Amino acid sequence: MNTKQQIFLDSFIAKPIAYLFNILARIFGQILSINHNLDGALKSIAVCKFKGMGSILQATPMLAAIKKQHPNATLIFVSTKSNLAILEKIDSIDQIITIDDSSLFRFFISNIKSIIQLIKIRPEVYFDLEIYSDFSTLFTLFTLSVNRVGFYLRSSSFRMGIYTHMMFFNPRVPISSVYLHLTELIGCDTENLGLYPLANEITKPHKHENKYLVVNPNSSDLRLERRWDKNNFIELIRKLINDYQEYEVLLIGSKNERDYTQEIVNEIDNKRVINTAGKTSIEEVIGIINNSTLMITNDTGPMHLSFCLETPTICLFGPCSPEQYGMGKSAHIIYKKTYCSPCVHDFEIAPCNGNNICMQLIEVSEVYEKASQLLTSTDSEIKIVDTSKVVYNSEETILGIVDRLR
Repeated sequence: MNTKQQIFLDSFIAKPIAYLFNILARIFGQILSINHNLDGALKSIAVCKFKGMGSILQATPMLAAIKKQHPNATLIFVSTKSNLAILEKIDSIDQIITIDDSSLFRFFISNIKSIIQLIKIRPEVYFDLEIYSDFSTLFTLFTLSVNRVGFYLRSSSFRMGIYTHMMFFNPRVPISSVYLHLTELIGCDTENLGLYPLANEITKPHKHENKYLVVNPNSSDLRLERRWDKNNFIELIRKLINDYQEYEVLLIGSKNERDYTQEIVNEIDNKRVINTAGKTSIEEVIGIINNSTLMITNDTGPMHLSFCLETPTICLFGPCSPEQYGMGKSAHIIYKKTYCSPCVHDFEIAPCNGNNICMQLIEVSEVYEKASQLLTSTDSEIKIVDTSKVVYNSEETILGIVDRLR
Protein backbone atom coordinates (compact mmCIF):
# COMPACT_ATOMS: atom_id res chain seq x y z
CA MET A 1 0.00 0.00 0.00
CA ASN A 2 1.20 3.50 -0.72
CA THR A 3 1.04 6.35 1.78
CA LYS A 4 -2.17 7.86 0.36
CA GLN A 5 -3.98 4.53 0.72
CA GLN A 6 -2.76 4.19 4.30
CA ILE A 7 -3.93 7.72 5.16
CA PHE A 8 -7.34 6.95 3.63
CA LEU A 9 -7.73 3.78 5.72
CA ASP A 10 -6.60 5.63 8.83
CA SER A 11 -8.99 8.56 8.35
CA PHE A 12 -12.14 6.82 7.13
CA ILE A 13 -11.95 3.37 8.71
CA ALA A 14 -9.64 3.39 11.72
CA LYS A 15 -10.79 6.77 13.09
CA PRO A 16 -14.54 6.04 13.46
CA ILE A 17 -13.79 2.59 14.86
CA ALA A 18 -11.36 4.14 17.34
CA TYR A 19 -14.06 6.55 18.54
CA LEU A 20 -16.40 3.64 19.21
CA PHE A 21 -13.81 1.52 20.99
CA ASN A 22 -12.69 4.48 23.06
CA ILE A 23 -16.19 4.71 24.54
CA LEU A 24 -16.27 0.95 25.16
CA ALA A 25 -12.81 1.03 26.74
CA ARG A 26 -13.93 3.77 29.16
CA ILE A 27 -17.02 1.78 30.16
CA PHE A 28 -15.18 -1.51 30.69
CA GLY A 29 -12.37 0.33 32.47
CA GLN A 30 -14.85 1.61 35.03
CA ILE A 31 -16.49 -1.79 35.44
CA LEU A 32 -13.29 -3.83 35.77
CA SER A 33 -11.40 -1.25 37.90
CA ILE A 34 -8.00 -2.47 36.62
CA ASN A 35 -4.95 -1.35 38.58
CA HIS A 36 -2.74 0.78 36.32
CA ASN A 37 0.00 1.40 38.88
CA LEU A 38 3.39 1.46 37.15
CA ASP A 39 5.57 1.03 40.24
CA GLY A 40 7.86 -1.97 40.66
CA ALA A 41 9.68 -4.38 38.37
CA LEU A 42 8.30 -5.08 34.91
CA LYS A 43 8.55 -8.31 32.94
CA SER A 44 7.76 -7.05 29.44
CA ILE A 45 7.63 -3.60 27.81
CA ALA A 46 6.58 -2.86 24.24
CA VAL A 47 7.43 0.22 22.16
CA CYS A 48 5.63 0.87 18.88
CA LYS A 49 6.67 3.12 15.99
CA PHE A 50 5.26 2.00 12.67
CA LYS A 51 6.47 4.81 10.41
CA GLY A 52 9.75 6.68 10.10
CA MET A 53 13.22 5.19 10.31
CA GLY A 54 14.46 8.54 11.59
CA SER A 55 11.95 8.54 14.44
CA ILE A 56 12.99 5.01 15.38
CA LEU A 57 16.63 6.09 15.60
CA GLN A 58 15.59 9.12 17.65
CA ALA A 59 13.85 6.70 20.04
CA THR A 60 17.09 4.84 20.83
CA PRO A 61 17.87 6.97 23.93
CA MET A 62 14.43 5.96 25.21
CA LEU A 63 15.17 2.29 24.58
CA ALA A 64 18.52 2.57 26.36
CA ALA A 65 16.85 4.23 29.36
CA ILE A 66 14.25 1.47 29.59
CA LYS A 67 16.89 -1.24 29.41
CA LYS A 68 18.99 0.46 32.06
CA GLN A 69 16.11 0.81 34.53
CA HIS A 70 14.48 -2.55 33.75
CA PRO A 71 17.35 -4.84 32.64
CA ASN A 72 15.37 -8.03 33.24
CA ALA A 73 12.33 -6.94 31.26
CA THR A 74 11.83 -8.18 27.71
CA LEU A 75 11.89 -5.08 25.47
CA ILE A 76 9.70 -5.56 22.39
CA PHE A 77 9.61 -3.21 19.41
CA VAL A 78 6.55 -3.14 17.13
CA SER A 79 6.95 -1.67 13.63
CA THR A 80 6.48 -2.31 9.93
CA LYS A 81 8.52 -4.88 8.05
CA SER A 82 10.41 -2.17 6.15
CA ASN A 83 12.12 -1.14 9.41
CA LEU A 84 13.23 -4.64 10.38
CA ALA A 85 16.82 -4.28 9.12
CA ILE A 86 17.54 -1.19 11.20
CA LEU A 87 15.77 -2.58 14.29
CA GLU A 88 17.92 -5.71 14.19
CA LYS A 89 21.00 -3.52 14.69
CA ILE A 90 19.80 -2.02 18.00
CA ASP A 91 21.00 -4.36 20.73
CA SER A 92 18.72 -3.03 23.47
CA ILE A 93 15.73 -4.57 21.66
CA ASP A 94 15.02 -8.18 22.70
CA GLN A 95 12.14 -8.98 20.35
CA ILE A 96 10.80 -7.44 17.13
CA ILE A 97 7.20 -7.80 15.94
CA THR A 98 6.37 -6.46 12.48
CA ILE A 99 3.39 -5.95 10.23
CA ASP A 100 3.67 -6.11 6.45
CA ASP A 101 2.00 -3.12 4.77
CA SER A 102 3.14 -3.91 1.23
CA SER A 103 -0.42 -4.89 0.24
CA LEU A 104 -3.87 -4.75 1.83
CA PHE A 105 -4.06 -8.55 2.18
CA ARG A 106 -0.64 -8.86 3.82
CA PHE A 107 -1.44 -5.90 6.03
CA PHE A 108 -4.62 -7.57 7.29
CA ILE A 109 -3.04 -11.01 7.88
CA SER A 110 0.13 -9.69 9.52
CA ASN A 111 -1.93 -7.48 11.83
CA ILE A 112 -3.87 -10.45 13.12
CA LYS A 113 -0.68 -12.46 13.67
CA SER A 114 1.07 -9.58 15.43
CA ILE A 115 -1.86 -8.83 17.72
CA ILE A 116 -2.14 -12.51 18.68
CA GLN A 117 1.58 -12.51 19.49
CA LEU A 118 1.20 -9.47 21.70
CA ILE A 119 -1.91 -10.78 23.43
CA LYS A 120 0.04 -13.92 24.36
CA ILE A 121 2.88 -11.80 25.77
CA ARG A 122 0.50 -9.20 27.33
CA PRO A 123 3.10 -6.45 27.86
CA GLU A 124 2.68 -4.69 31.17
CA VAL A 125 3.44 -1.38 29.45
CA TYR A 126 2.88 -0.53 25.78
CA PHE A 127 4.31 2.78 24.50
CA ASP A 128 2.70 4.01 21.28
CA LEU A 129 5.03 6.59 19.72
CA GLU A 130 2.71 7.38 16.83
CA ILE A 131 1.01 10.77 17.16
CA TYR A 132 -1.47 11.05 14.33
CA SER A 133 -2.33 7.44 13.54
CA ASP A 134 -5.76 6.20 14.62
CA PHE A 135 -4.82 2.77 13.33
CA SER A 136 -1.94 2.66 15.81
CA THR A 137 -4.35 3.70 18.58
CA LEU A 138 -6.63 0.77 17.75
CA PHE A 139 -3.71 -1.62 17.49
CA THR A 140 -2.58 -0.50 20.96
CA LEU A 141 -5.98 -1.36 22.44
CA PHE A 142 -6.18 -4.76 20.74
CA THR A 143 -2.89 -5.86 22.34
CA LEU A 144 -4.81 -5.91 25.68
CA SER A 145 -1.78 -4.46 27.44
CA VAL A 146 -2.63 -3.40 31.00
CA ASN A 147 -0.93 0.00 30.66
CA ARG A 148 -1.16 1.75 27.31
CA VAL A 149 0.79 5.01 26.91
CA GLY A 150 0.29 7.52 24.10
CA PHE A 151 0.43 11.19 23.08
CA TYR A 152 -2.15 13.91 22.71
CA LEU A 153 -1.85 17.28 20.98
CA ARG A 154 -4.67 19.60 22.01
CA SER A 155 -7.25 17.49 23.78
CA SER A 156 -7.03 14.36 25.91
CA SER A 157 -10.77 13.59 25.66
CA PHE A 158 -10.43 11.37 22.60
CA ARG A 159 -8.28 8.27 23.22
CA MET A 160 -8.22 8.71 27.01
CA GLY A 161 -9.90 5.38 27.33
CA ILE A 162 -7.93 3.43 24.80
CA TYR A 163 -4.78 4.81 26.45
CA THR A 164 -4.44 4.53 30.21
CA HIS A 165 -1.71 7.19 30.37
CA MET A 166 -1.20 10.14 28.02
CA MET A 167 1.43 12.84 27.62
CA PHE A 168 1.22 16.12 25.71
CA PHE A 169 3.23 15.99 22.49
CA ASN A 170 5.32 19.15 22.40
CA PRO A 171 6.52 19.87 18.83
CA ARG A 172 9.00 22.45 20.12
CA VAL A 173 11.14 19.91 21.98
CA PRO A 174 13.73 17.56 20.37
CA ILE A 175 11.90 14.37 19.48
CA SER A 176 14.40 12.13 21.29
CA SER A 177 13.65 14.07 24.50
CA VAL A 178 9.89 13.78 23.90
CA TYR A 179 10.19 10.00 23.67
CA LEU A 180 12.57 9.86 26.60
CA HIS A 181 10.21 11.72 28.92
CA LEU A 182 7.58 9.02 28.45
CA THR A 183 9.83 6.66 30.38
CA GLU A 184 9.52 8.75 33.54
CA LEU A 185 6.27 6.84 34.01
CA ILE A 186 8.28 3.68 34.69
CA GLY A 187 11.02 5.30 36.76
CA CYS A 188 13.67 5.80 34.07
CA ASP A 189 16.43 8.40 34.10
CA THR A 190 15.67 10.96 31.38
CA GLU A 191 19.26 12.07 30.76
CA ASN A 192 19.77 11.89 27.00
CA LEU A 193 23.01 10.02 26.39
CA GLY A 194 22.77 10.34 22.62
CA LEU A 195 21.64 8.27 19.67
CA TYR A 196 22.57 4.64 19.22
CA PRO A 197 26.15 4.36 17.85
CA LEU A 198 25.47 2.55 14.58
CA ALA A 199 29.16 2.55 13.66
CA ASN A 200 29.61 -0.25 16.22
CA GLU A 201 27.24 -2.42 14.19
CA ILE A 202 29.07 -2.24 10.85
CA THR A 203 30.21 -5.76 10.04
CA LYS A 204 31.15 -5.11 6.41
CA PRO A 205 32.93 -1.74 6.10
CA HIS A 206 32.26 0.07 2.84
CA LYS A 207 35.30 0.22 0.58
CA HIS A 208 35.67 2.94 -2.01
CA GLU A 209 38.95 3.83 -3.70
CA ASN A 210 38.46 7.59 -3.77
CA LYS A 211 37.30 10.15 -1.24
CA TYR A 212 33.63 10.94 -1.65
CA LEU A 213 30.66 12.97 -0.49
CA VAL A 214 27.16 11.58 0.03
CA VAL A 215 24.08 13.38 -1.30
CA ASN A 216 20.53 12.34 -0.47
CA PRO A 217 18.09 14.32 -2.67
CA ASN A 218 15.07 12.28 -1.59
CA SER A 219 12.37 12.31 1.04
CA SER A 220 9.73 9.69 1.72
CA ASP A 221 6.35 10.08 0.02
CA LEU A 222 4.93 10.78 3.47
CA ARG A 223 6.12 14.40 3.04
CA LEU A 224 7.45 15.20 -0.42
CA GLU A 225 7.44 18.89 0.57
CA ARG A 226 10.71 18.18 2.39
CA ARG A 227 12.56 17.79 -0.92
CA TRP A 228 14.87 20.55 -2.09
CA ASP A 229 14.40 20.98 -5.83
CA LYS A 230 16.42 18.51 -7.90
CA ASN A 231 17.72 21.33 -10.12
CA ASN A 232 19.31 22.82 -7.01
CA PHE A 233 21.02 19.52 -6.27
CA ILE A 234 22.22 19.33 -9.88
CA GLU A 235 23.75 22.82 -9.69
CA LEU A 236 25.28 22.12 -6.28
CA ILE A 237 26.86 18.81 -7.30
CA ARG A 238 28.29 20.36 -10.48
CA LYS A 239 29.97 23.08 -8.45
CA LEU A 240 31.35 20.59 -5.92
CA ILE A 241 32.86 18.17 -8.45
CA ASN A 242 34.31 21.08 -10.40
CA ASP A 243 35.97 22.73 -7.39
CA TYR A 244 36.86 19.57 -5.44
CA GLN A 245 38.38 17.29 -8.06
CA GLU A 246 39.60 14.78 -5.47
CA TYR A 247 36.03 13.86 -4.49
CA GLU A 248 33.38 11.68 -6.01
CA VAL A 249 29.70 12.12 -5.18
CA LEU A 250 27.59 9.11 -4.20
CA LEU A 251 23.82 9.56 -4.32
CA ILE A 252 21.78 7.34 -2.02
CA GLY A 253 18.11 6.36 -1.86
CA SER A 254 15.66 3.49 -1.76
CA LYS A 255 14.58 1.30 -4.65
CA ASN A 256 11.49 3.48 -5.15
CA GLU A 257 13.69 6.58 -5.31
CA ARG A 258 16.19 5.26 -7.84
CA ASP A 259 14.51 6.75 -10.94
CA TYR A 260 14.28 10.22 -9.36
CA THR A 261 17.92 10.04 -8.28
CA GLN A 262 18.98 8.80 -11.71
CA GLU A 263 17.43 11.89 -13.32
CA ILE A 264 19.94 13.99 -11.36
CA VAL A 265 22.85 11.76 -12.36
CA ASN A 266 21.84 11.81 -16.03
CA GLU A 267 21.60 15.59 -16.08
CA ILE A 268 25.07 16.03 -14.55
CA ASP A 269 26.60 13.33 -16.79
CA ASN A 270 29.90 12.90 -14.98
CA LYS A 271 31.60 9.61 -14.07
CA ARG A 272 32.43 10.97 -10.61
CA VAL A 273 28.71 11.13 -9.77
CA ILE A 274 27.42 7.67 -8.90
CA ASN A 275 23.85 6.56 -8.21
CA THR A 276 23.70 3.88 -5.48
CA ALA A 277 19.94 4.29 -4.85
CA GLY A 278 18.10 0.97 -4.83
CA LYS A 279 21.33 -1.02 -5.07
CA THR A 280 22.33 -1.08 -1.42
CA SER A 281 21.18 -2.80 1.76
CA ILE A 282 20.74 -0.83 4.97
CA GLU A 283 24.09 -2.22 6.09
CA GLU A 284 25.76 -0.87 2.94
CA VAL A 285 24.08 2.53 3.25
CA ILE A 286 25.36 2.80 6.83
CA GLY A 287 28.85 1.94 5.60
CA ILE A 288 28.68 4.49 2.78
CA ILE A 289 27.61 7.29 5.11
CA ASN A 290 30.10 6.29 7.79
CA ASN A 291 33.11 6.51 5.45
CA SER A 292 32.08 9.68 3.65
CA THR A 293 33.73 13.03 4.28
CA LEU A 294 30.44 14.91 4.25
CA MET A 295 26.74 14.26 3.71
CA ILE A 296 24.20 16.70 2.24
CA THR A 297 20.59 15.68 2.74
CA ASN A 298 16.96 16.63 3.01
CA ASP A 299 15.21 16.03 6.33
CA THR A 300 14.55 12.30 6.06
CA GLY A 301 15.61 8.87 7.38
CA PRO A 302 19.24 8.75 6.12
CA MET A 303 19.87 12.08 7.86
CA HIS A 304 19.27 10.33 11.19
CA LEU A 305 21.57 7.48 10.16
CA SER A 306 24.24 10.13 9.66
CA PHE A 307 23.52 11.58 13.10
CA CYS A 308 24.04 8.13 14.66
CA LEU A 309 27.35 7.81 12.79
CA GLU A 310 28.40 11.40 13.59
CA THR A 311 29.27 12.08 9.96
CA PRO A 312 29.36 15.84 9.26
CA THR A 313 25.94 16.52 7.75
CA ILE A 314 24.39 19.52 6.03
CA CYS A 315 20.67 19.25 6.75
CA LEU A 316 18.13 21.09 4.60
CA PHE A 317 15.01 21.81 6.64
CA GLY A 318 11.69 23.36 5.67
CA PRO A 319 8.28 21.92 6.61
CA CYS A 320 9.66 20.34 9.78
CA SER A 321 11.35 22.06 12.70
CA PRO A 322 15.11 21.48 13.06
CA GLU A 323 14.66 22.19 16.76
CA GLN A 324 12.76 18.91 16.95
CA TYR A 325 14.41 16.65 14.38
CA GLY A 326 17.76 18.29 13.65
CA MET A 327 19.47 17.95 17.00
CA GLY A 328 22.48 15.83 16.05
CA LYS A 329 26.08 16.36 17.16
CA SER A 330 27.22 16.43 13.55
CA ALA A 331 24.32 18.50 12.17
CA HIS A 332 24.87 21.71 10.21
CA ILE A 333 21.40 23.10 9.62
CA ILE A 334 20.12 25.36 6.86
CA TYR A 335 16.57 26.46 7.56
CA LYS A 336 14.41 29.35 6.37
CA LYS A 337 11.83 29.98 9.05
CA THR A 338 8.91 31.10 6.93
CA TYR A 339 5.57 32.14 8.40
CA CYS A 340 3.95 28.74 7.82
CA SER A 341 6.90 26.59 8.90
CA PRO A 342 6.95 24.17 10.59
CA CYS A 343 3.63 22.78 9.39
CA VAL A 344 3.92 18.99 9.43
CA HIS A 345 2.55 18.58 12.95
CA ASP A 346 -0.56 20.60 12.24
CA PHE A 347 -1.72 19.54 8.78
CA GLU A 348 -2.12 16.30 6.84
CA ILE A 349 -1.79 18.39 3.68
CA ALA A 350 0.69 21.27 3.86
CA PRO A 351 -0.85 24.79 3.67
CA CYS A 352 1.22 25.45 0.53
CA ASN A 353 -0.28 22.37 -1.13
CA GLY A 354 3.16 21.24 -2.23
CA ASN A 355 4.55 24.66 -3.20
CA ASN A 356 7.24 24.39 -0.52
CA ILE A 357 8.39 28.00 -0.25
CA CYS A 358 10.41 27.11 2.86
CA MET A 359 12.64 24.81 0.78
CA GLN A 360 12.68 27.04 -2.30
CA LEU A 361 14.18 29.88 -0.24
CA ILE A 362 17.33 27.82 0.39
CA GLU A 363 19.93 29.04 -2.10
CA VAL A 364 22.49 26.80 -3.80
CA SER A 365 25.18 29.32 -2.91
CA GLU A 366 24.65 29.01 0.85
CA VAL A 367 24.66 25.20 0.77
CA TYR A 368 27.83 25.28 -1.33
CA GLU A 369 29.42 27.78 1.04
CA LYS A 370 28.69 25.56 4.04
CA ALA A 371 30.00 22.47 2.20
CA SER A 372 33.21 24.33 1.26
CA GLN A 373 33.69 25.40 4.84
CA LEU A 374 33.37 21.83 6.08
CA LEU A 375 35.54 20.32 3.35
CA THR A 376 38.40 22.67 4.20
CA SER A 377 38.09 22.17 7.97
CA THR A 378 39.86 19.57 10.08
CA ASP A 379 37.95 16.64 11.56
CA SER A 380 38.21 18.12 15.04
CA GLU A 381 36.57 21.32 13.82
CA ILE A 382 33.56 19.70 12.16
CA LYS A 383 32.76 16.51 14.04
CA ILE A 384 30.82 18.09 16.89
CA VAL A 385 28.43 21.02 16.56
CA ASP A 386 26.51 22.74 19.36
CA THR A 387 23.10 22.82 17.67
CA SER A 388 21.66 24.89 20.48
CA LYS A 389 23.63 27.82 19.03
CA VAL A 390 22.62 27.33 15.41
CA VAL A 391 21.07 30.50 14.01
CA TYR A 392 18.08 29.74 11.80
CA ASN A 393 17.66 32.12 8.89
CA SER A 394 14.46 34.12 9.10
CA GLU A 395 15.20 37.06 6.81
CA GLU A 396 12.17 36.42 4.61
CA THR A 397 9.19 38.45 5.78
CA ILE A 398 5.59 37.32 5.54
CA LEU A 399 5.06 39.92 2.76
CA GLY A 400 7.85 38.34 0.75
CA ILE A 401 6.29 34.92 1.15
CA VAL A 402 2.87 36.15 0.06
CA ASP A 403 4.41 37.70 -3.03
CA ARG A 404 5.98 34.40 -3.95
CA LEU A 405 2.70 32.55 -3.44
CA ARG A 406 0.75 34.81 -5.82
